[in-house]
Parts: sequence; structure tokens; C-alpha cells
Amino acid sequence: MEQIAAQADLDDVVEAAGHFRIYLGAAAGVGKTYAMLGEGHRRHDRGADVVIGYVESHGRRLTEDLVAGLEVVPRTVVDYRGCVLEEMDTAAVLRRRPQIALVDELAHTNVPGSGPHEKRWEDVLEILAAGIDVITTVNIQHLESIADEVERMTGVPVRERVPDWVVRKADQIELVDSSPEQLRRRMIHGNIYPPERVQQALTHFFRTDNLIALRELALRFLADETEEELLDHLRRHNAARVWETAERIMVAVTGAPGDDAVIRRAARLAARVRGELDVLHLDTGTDGTSSGRDTLGALRAVAADVGARWHDGDMHDDPPRAIARFARQHQITQIVIGAGRGGRWRRLVGGGSNMARIIRAAGDAGIDVHVLTRREPKGAPDDDIRPAPNA
Repeated sequence: MEQIAAQADLDDVVEAAGHFRIYLGAAAGVGKTYAMLGEGHRRHDRGADVVIGYVESHGRRLTEDLVAGLEVVPRTVVDYRGCVLEEMDTAAVLRRRPQIALVDELAHTNVPGSGPHEKRWEDVLEILAAGIDVITTVNIQHLESIADEVERMTGVPVRERVPDWVVRKADQIELVDSSPEQLRRRMIHGNIYPPERVQQALTHFFRTDNLIALRELALRFLADETEEELLDHLRRHNAARVWETAERIMVAVTGAPGDDAVIRRAARLAARVRGELDVLHLDTGTDGTSSGRDTLGALRAVAADVGARWHDGDMHDDPPRAIARFARQHQITQIVIGAGRGGRWRRLVGGGSNMARIIRAAGDAGIDVHVLTRREPKGAPDDDIRPAPNA
């Protein structure tokens, strides 16, 4: 009995943190709505005030059976272009003020005239702002950053989209997973689409290769979210050591000739170890000039092209200290720095000064350092990461 009570207490703690919960799926039919309704029943059985703001069963009997036993907020009815359509009545949900509202299909576009918002995710944000917990569903192809790629991959337009930042606001994202083979079987048995749509779906969007790719996109998105959650926890608790749960690579640039090649080479390194890449720009005092702005813009473009995140350091900061601090804060596992083939960079690599300080600080934190030769244009001046005054 004590073990059961302890588990119930733990469940309550988890639920208290779940202000906004999303069930994420790779495609229609994986069971997102079913999972959402099941969670609604569990919360209701524990005494929570749960209502259904909107659920779309698509004629699936098992889903319809789960609606029973939960209060449903009546929908608003709209006459649009001669058709009578139903949408969630957001105002009615707000007046009802439950503890938890179940709202299906986060990316849905509302019928014009049905309410104040064009998109359902806007309705959800309004409900959340009123202090009501929301549990919702979305498929990976509807995320704005992924939709274009899914269109190219499947040849099927993705018209309904939700901004990534809305999904990332969720306190909990739970993947509802299903293998491509299982999804196709469910499709054949009529458990996803009506019979007249099955054959076209199986030969187009629900092809095995498409489903494999969609599943991988969902898994990667969720892995990124989990990684960000870990990094945020470590930052808040000032973790001094690096947790090597994944490779995280940073490259430090100053705008020196050849920095674009250093970014590209760092990106290849990150790709080989399937790691993410951050670019830390350190201002050496030339960024305000016309040529400096042009160089900075070009480097930003290169960083964007290789999928790296760009960060600007404090121009008044001591560069080695800035690099070490950034590496600790972002749980970097490998640092990449470009060095000229002569002059100051060679002296720094040989011993003393900034390069040695970077290597020493990284070594203390267990971070590897890669010093790459800059392939600057012939005749270009050698450059250095300059220390701030009085550093």
C-alpha cells in the first residue's frame, strides 16, 4: 500500500507540471486522439475536472467509445458557403473553466466566422492563458519547420501548420509511436480512413518509405526537446561537468579570413558524429566597419546553410574565458578553432597566451579541442583571438 501511495504522489507531481501537454505522432492513425482521451479518463477518475473542448473521431469506433463518460462542451455551428460546419466554442470552454481541456488537432484551421482566431493553436494559447490546462494532439508534418520537407518528400501539400515555438511551449511532449507496417495494416483494415480513401493513401502519403521518414522526423524532434530539457536543467543547477549524452560541437570565429572554411569543416565533423553545431562569434573590434559587417553577414549565411546555431559573444569579454564559459553553459563536448599557419597563431599553439588558455580550460572540463589550419586566401594577414583590455 505504501508503494502504491508513493506512486500516486509521484503521479500528482508530474501532473502538476503538465500545464500544456502534446501527444505527437508521425502520421494520422498512430493513436494520438485515443491516447489523449485515455489520459483524460485517467485524470477524471482521479477527481480532476476534465472536459472535451474538441475531439475528431473520424468515425473510428474505439475513439468514439472513449468520448463516453467525459463532459463535452457543445460546439459552435457555422454556416460557411452553404455548408453547416462545427468548430470548438472557445468562449464556451473559457466560461466553463475546467481544470483540463482536451483539444484535438492543434494545427487545425478554423472555419471563417467561427470565432476570433484563425488557427486552433491560437484558441489553445487563449485557454492556457486563462489558467486551464490543455492536452492536445499534432502530427509531425504540421510543424512549420518540417512541413516544406514533408511536402517535397511525400508530394502531398501540408496546408495546416503550427509554429514550432507553440509546440516547444509544451511542458510535456509524448510520442505516440507505431511502426510503418502496423500503420499500413490499420489502413487496410479501415481503422484510419474510410474505404474509398485507402488505396490512394497507401500508394501516396502512407507509402512505407514516407512513414519511415516521418517516424524518424518525430523521433529526432522529440530527442531535440529532451536534449534541450537536459541542458536547461544543467544550466539551472550550474552543472560543472559535461554530460556526454550527445556530441555538441562549437566553433569559435572572429571574422578572420578562412573562418567560413572552418565553419564548414566543423559542420562536417558534427555530421560525422551526428552532433549539433553552435557558432560563437567573438568581436575583435572590426565588426563595425563596412567590410566587417559584410564578412559577418557572409559567415552568418554559411552558419545557416550548414544548419548551425549562431551566437554573438560580448565584445568586451576575454575571448578564452568567453569560449570556456559558453562551452560549459551549452554542455559542449568538442571545441573547434581555426589557426593561421604563421605568426601569432603558431606561437599560441606552441605555448602560452590565448590558445593555451583555451586548451587548458577545455581540458579541465573534459572537452576536446580541434585546432584547424585556416585556409585563408594567399596574402591575407594572420589573425588572432585578441584578449580584452586588462584581461
